[in-house]
Amino acid sequence: MLRSCRHLCICLALAYCFASVSGFIDTLYCGKENCYDILEVNRESTKEEIGKAYRSLARKNHPDRFKTREDKDDAEVRFRLIATAYETLRDDDARADYNYMLDNPDEYYQIYYRYYRRRVAPKVDIRVIVLASITVISGIQYYVLWSRYNDAIKYLARDPKYRSRAIQSAMDEGTWTFDKKKQRGKTREEIKEEEDAAVRVILESKMDIKGGYGKPTYKDILWVQIVLLPYSIYKFIGFYVRWIYRYKYQKLDYEEDDKLYLIRKNLKYSQTQWEAMPEKERDETVQKELWKDDNFKKWKKEKDEKTKAELAQNGKYKAYRRWMKKGGAGQITFGPDE
Repeated sequence: MLRSCRHLCICLALAYCFASVSGFIDTLYCGKENCYDILEVNRESTKEEIGKAYRSLARKNHPDRFKTREDKDDAEVRFRLIATAYETLRDDDARADYNYMLDNPDEYYQIYYRYYRRRVAPKVDIRVIVLASITVISGIQYYVLWSRYNDAIKYLARDPKYRSRAIQSAMDEGTWTFDKKKQRGKTREEIKEEEDAAVRVILESKMDIKGGYGKPTYKDILWVQIVLLPYSIYKFIGFYVRWIYRYKYQKLDYEEDDKLYLIRKNLKYSQTQWEAMPEKERDETVQKELWKDDNFKKWKKEKDEKTKAELAQNGKYKAYRRWMKKGGAGQITFGPDE
C-alpha cells in the first residue's frame, strides 16, 4: 500500500513537472501544441517568413481540397489551428505574450492576465476615445444649448406682451420694416411667418435672456472649459486669496460684487439660477442686505412663514394634506379630494 502511494506521488510530480516545462495551456493560444511548430517556423523567424509559411500551410490544409466528410472535418480543425497560430505570431505584442508563456510556464496568473488583457482592452488608443468622447459631448451640449435658447425666443415671439413690446420698440427706433399692406398676393400663413421672423430678429437683439435659456457662448462648450481649466483654477485661487486678505485680515467692507456673491451663496443658487432670478427680486435681496447672515436668517424665516400662510389658504394644498393624513399613496382611494 505504501509503495503504491509512493508511485502515485511520483507520477503526479512528474506530470506537474512535464506540464510546467511544456508551458502550454489548453484554453490559450494554440492549446497543447506549439504555435511555432504548427507553422513550421522557429522563434527567430521574421514576419515575412511566418506569413509565407501560413499561406503555404493554409493552401495545403484548406477543407475544400478534401473530398470525404472525415477528411474535411480533420482539415477544418487543422486549418483553424493554423489560423490561430498565425494570428498569435503575426502581431508583435501577441507574439511577445506567447513567448513569455513559453519562457515562464509557472506564472499562470501573469500568463492569463497578459492573454485576456489584449482581448478585453479596446483596440483603439484610449486617448483617441477620450478626445472623441469630449468632442461628441461638446457637440451635443452646443446643440442642446441652442435648442433651449431658440425655444425661449419662440415663446417670447408667441407671447402677446413681449411681441407687442418688441414691435413698438422697433417702430420707435424706426427699424420696423415689416408692412402688411405690402404683402398683397401672399397667404395669411406666409405673412404670419415673415412677421414672426421680423419679431424674432428684434427679440434676439433686444432681449437679454439669463439663466439656463440664455444665448450660449463659446465658454459654455466643454472643450473650451477644459482648455480654460488652468486659468479657471488660477482665478479661483486668486479669488479666495484676495477674499481672505481683504475681509479676514484687513477687515474691509464688502464690495458690491462680493455682496452679490454672498447673497447667492446664502440662497444656495448657482450662477445660472441667480441670473434667471427676476431683477426686482435681486434688487430686493440687496436692499435687505441679505449678505449679512442675521438679515438673511430673519428674511428666510419671514418668507417661510408667508409661504406656509399662503399654502394654508390654498384649497388644493388642504386637500393634499387631508389625503396624506389618511395614508397618502398607501391608501386605497381615487386620489385627493377636489
